[in-house]
Amino acid sequence: MKRAVLSVCILALALILTACGPTPSDSAVSTGDSASGDHAFDYGGDVTLRILSGSENQELEGILDDFVRERGVNIEMDYQGSLDIMRALQGETIDYDAVWPASSLWLTAGDTQYRVKHAQSISITPVVFGIRQSLAEELGFVGREVSVGDLLSAIQAGELEFCMTSATQSNSGCSAYIGFLYALLGNPDVITSENLQTPGLAEQITQLLSGVDRSSGSSDWLKDLFLTGGYDAMVNYECLIISANQELEARGEETLYALYPYDGLSIADSPLGYVDNGDTEKEQAFLDLQEYLLSDEVQNEIQRTGRRTGYEGVSAENADVFRADWGIQPDRVLSPIRMPSTDVLMECLDLYQTEFRKPSLTVYCLDYSGSMEGTGREQMVEAMSQILIQENAEQNLLQASEHEVNILIPFEGYPRGVYTAVGNGEELEALYTQVEAEEAVGGTDIYYAAMEGLRQLKNYDLSQYTPAIILLTDGVSDGSFSDFRDGYEAFGADVPVFSIMFGSADPTQLEELAELTHARVFDGREDLIGAFRSVKGYN
Repeated sequence: MKRAVLSVCILALALILTACGPTPSDSAVSTGDSASGDHAFDYGGDVTLRILSGSENQELEGILDDFVRERGVNIEMDYQGSLDIMRALQGETIDYDAVWPASSLWLTAGDTQYRVKHAQSISITPVVFGIRQSLAEELGFVGREVSVGDLLSAIQAGELEFCMTSATQSNSGCSAYIGFLYALLGNPDVITSENLQTPGLAEQITQLLSGVDRSSGSSDWLKDLFLTGGYDAMVNYECLIISANQELEARGEETLYALYPYDGLSIADSPLGYVDNGDTEKEQAFLDLQEYLLSDEVQNEIQRTGRRTGYEGVSAENADVFRADWGIQPDRVLSPIRMPSTDVLMECLDLYQTEFRKPSLTVYCLDYSGSMEGTGREQMVEAMSQILIQENAEQNLLQASEHEVNILIPFEGYPRGVYTAVGNGEELEALYTQVEAEEAVGGTDIYYAAMEGLRQLKNYDLSQYTPAIILLTDGVSDGSFSDFRDGYEAFGADVPVFSIMFGSADPTQLEELAELTHARVFDGREDLIGAFRSVKGYN
């Protein structure tokens, strides 16, 4: 079991290093699915390249659209996490012509049959701390080198909280986490399993991660969350700090000051590689695309998005993007940390998920109304088996920690009951028995159920947890959104209300809840595991 858990951990580190940038240009033409993020560029070309890509490359769609228009090669982008990309590479067959994950590490780890070739880095970007300018000045961080220890001291003093993506579900969070470990261990040449047993390490990394006030499963959405939520700091890619500052400045709001922890700096190298399926025509189309992306003109365009195209500096004409008054250091020579061996990387992530991260406090509101009868109920029960049955949860790095709390509220037109489990033992898995026992009948009121979730959360010190309410529903509800909004605002805490849709789902009401609470809506019908992994990445 331990080996199974750890093998999935390395998959999650596929999420380590991502590239990023601003919103794609309006010229990008799509037959895309807004739920999945997939995007097709088709102007009638004779050859179509199917690319399995990290979602961060959505930011380059304008550039890809220009290529398709110029060269007559269609492109279909299938956006998935690096964990999924790695799994695809490990499969018997790969149903794509190219892969574009976050880091070349995952081409090596996933492509054990050596079917990927011509891989080259398209851009790089470091992971940095972005802190609101006034707070950075107050903490004495402006204009000087800052260590992970300096950040930890500010967190321990109650002076700093920050947003960060989940280390087991997202690239930037995992990258930052590994950097934290290196720094707290005094920067060994490489982290070993023995290092992870160093006295005091667990306490220090737990204290550092206690500073996380909101989490996310995606670096790009973390930026969006930050821009709407009124937070003080976030750990993210340099290019997304730049992108956030551009929007903040346009709105006349305070910008972020970028810090580069000198003892724990990680980067993304964004490799694009060809999957050799013996089609010479597609191989040539891929080489044309790669040559296009690496051309001086396009590399300059990529640099304009805030991504670097080399390890030493940026061009003079792009200096205005990498602004010193934002703390951006374009001339800083990037010397990234050395990643541990595969086994140790897996152990690091297992420790994060089960011991080091701030415990989750999750309320699951399960819709057992009549409209969920049949397929909807079956999908929902299967979804809960992936989170409550720990053998299943471990396969996707969704396992519970010893101190987390899970609350189950089955509902129809009213909450049927409240069931609570603490920790990751039999008490948690016993909740699944209740999930299976409930029948679908009656009306629907998602607002009543969500309010009951808030009432349950009042029993806890939310500062000690990452709280969330997760609705599993078809989204067709009676009840009053305005009443819930009033109750939520009176509650006065930042608790996201996520939704996973099942059955004949209507996202309209769910999107209202997500917007109010700085959350998101996911579709559990098309990709059940992906939806759960995404929503759990936020807590």
